[in-house]
Amino acid sequence: MSTLFSDRMQDVPRSFIREILKAAIDPDIISFAGGLPNRALFPVDELHEASEHVFKEQGRTVLQYSNSEGLIELRGWIADRYRLRHGIDISAEQILITSGSQQALDLIAKITLNDGDQVIMEEPGYLGAIQALSLYRPRFLPVGVSEAGLDIDGLQDCLERGSPKLMYMVPNFQNPTGITYPAANRLAVAELIKDTDTLLVEDDPYGELRFRGEDIGSFYHLLPDRTLLLGSFSKTVVPGFRLGWVAAPIALMDKLLIAKQATDLHTCNLTQAIITYYLKNSTIDDHIQNIRAVYGRQCDAMIAALKQAFPADVSFTRPDGGMFIWAQLPPPLTAMQFFEHALAHKALFVPGEPFYTTDAPRHSFRLNFSCVDEGTIATGIDRLAEAFRVLG
Repeated sequence: MSTLFSDRMQDVPRSFIREILKAAIDPDIISFAGGLPNRALFPVDELHEASEHVFKEQGRTVLQYSNSEGLIELRGWIADRYRLRHGIDISAEQILITSGSQQALDLIAKITLNDGDQVIMEEPGYLGAIQALSLYRPRFLPVGVSEAGLDIDGLQDCLERGSPKLMYMVPNFQNPTGITYPAANRLAVAELIKDTDTLLVEDDPYGELRFRGEDIGSFYHLLPDRTLLLGSFSKTVVPGFRLGWVAAPIALMDKLLIAKQATDLHTCNLTQAIITYYLKNSTIDDHIQNIRAVYGRQCDAMIAALKQAFPADVSFTRPDGGMFIWAQLPPPLTAMQFFEHALAHKALFVPGEPFYTTDAPRHSFRLNFSCVDEGTIATGIDRLAEAFRVLG
C-alpha cells in the first residue's frame, strides 16, 4: 500500500496537536493544548442575522460559482482596514481570499518551492507551517527566536550560507512562544533581507489581539516589494468559516491566482458574503476589544497561577497579546516526560518537539490560555504543578 503514496508525503509530519486533542475528548481533562479561540466570544447572533440577510437578498447569487480572487467587497474591506488601521497601502487587487491562512501558505509554497529549496523558519516555529511547507520538501534553515526577536546572527549566517527562497515568521505574539519582535529587531531583519532574493512571509493571525502595549509596524512597511502578508478571520470572528487571505506584491498575484484556481476554484462564496455583511454592519472594533479584554484577564490568570504553583527554575514568557505562553523546564527534564505525567493528572499541553524542524529532546512546552476560563486555568495549572512535583 505504501507504494501508492507520493515521495513528498513521506516527509510530512502528522499534526501533533490533532493527535493530542484526541485525548482531550475525556471530559475530566483540562486542555491547554489547542490553539482555539474562546467560543463564548463568537458573534453567533450577529452572524445568524447576517446569514438570514444574505440568503434573503443574495441567495441565488452566493450559491453559484464565483471568481477565484474572492468577493471584491470583502477584499475592499480588508484593504481599507490595512490602510486605516495599519497605514499599509494595499489595493483590493493585491488580496486573494483563501480557505484560511493555512491555504494561503500552501499556495505560496506551490508557486515558489522546488525540492530542496531553502526556507528560513523560526525556531521554535508554528507547527502548522512546518507541516504545510514540508509537503514541498524544502530544506529548513532554523533561526532562533527569543524575547529579543529573531536571532540576527543566525539569520545572517543562513543568508551567507545559502540562497533561501522564503522566510516564514509570526512576528506578533508568535506561535508558540507568544513573543513579539521589537521594532529594532524588525529593522535589523529587514536590513539583512533587503538585498537578497528571499521572500518574507509575514503571518499575522494574532496581531489584532494585543491587550497590552502599542502596535509595532508590519514588515510590509520595511520591505513592501518582497513581503507577503497572511491574515485570517479565525481569531477575530470565527474559525469555522475558514476564511483567510494573502496580500502580496502585484507581481506575484497572477501565479497565486492560478494556484488557487487549480486547488479549489474559489473559497466558499456563502461564508464570504456572510462575513462581509457582518463586518460592514457591526462594530467589529468593539468586538475585538472585548476579545482582548477577556484574553488579557485569562493570560494574567495563567501567569499568576504559574508563578504561584511552579518553582523559579521553571520559566515562561509573558505575552502582551495573542493566545500562548511558552514555558521552559530545567534540564534534564524533557517536555515529553512531563507530558506523560501531566496526562495522568488530567491536564494537557503541547510539548516543544513539533515546533522544531530538527530532532532533539526539548525542555519547553506551549500553553494556550484563550479557550479556558480563569477558574479552570487555576485548576489546570495546579494539576500540572502536581505532575511536575511527581516527576521531580
